[in-house]
Amino acid sequence: MTESVSQKAVCVYCGSSFGKDPQFSEEARKLGKLLHAMEWKLVYGGGTTGLMGEIAKATMGPEADGSVHGIIPNALVSRERTEDSPADKVSVSSFNDEIKKSVENHNGLTPLSREYGVTTIVPDMHTRKRMMATESDAFVAMPGGYGTLEEIMECITWSQLGIHKKPVVLFNTDGFFDGLLQFIQHAIKSGFISEKNGKIIQVATTAEEVIEKIQKYQVPEGRFTLNWDDEKTIAN
Repeated sequence: MTESVSQKAVCVYCGSSFGKDPQFSEEARKLGKLLHAMEWKLVYGGGTTGLMGEIAKATMGPEADGSVHGIIPNALVSRERTEDSPADKVSVSSFNDEIKKSVENHNGLTPLSREYGVTTIVPDMHTRKRMMATESDAFVAMPGGYGTLEEIMECITWSQLGIHKKPVVLFNTDGFFDGLLQFIQHAIKSGFISEKNGKIIQVATTAEEVIEKIQKYQVPEGRFTLNWDDEKTIAN
């Protein structure tokens, strides 16, 4: 394995569907393989279909010796577990080859398997997000839908408010986040986001660049310096 400069836990938000561009899955696998090679830990939403499953399995590696922690609410586990799951499958659900690469064909019905790492089942979405944030040293967003956008925007807002100073990276595969980046620039020009806070977000277009952006991240000036005693677990 490639020796890492410093070991980190990276939270990756991404879709439970594959999307229509095969490059999304390819880049998820590349990032997962790189995390595995560097012996970095993946923290993610615990799903096993779509990009979630791709990056989790790739981070675990061919010998399943990687470090992956999936955190999923109980309601979603119930939705994603089949009745005939093998008894020895105990962690995250296995990848279902029969699920086609589209949102419409994703139904989340896959069994649990060790090859996707360790899973923590939590009671609700708020607990899930707090645990993911607390355990992670950096946040990365890959292509996804409403949930992915909501999660990464919350991390950006937390940084703006001074709750944490961890790296935030958009993995802009095939220009997926171009529209969001245009909105951010529009908000800056319109006076709703400062130029300095616009630098909270770093943009990468390759898996290697994601790692580089995390390692070289500089906390921008101009963020709020408020006292968030109740949020210390996220900041640390």
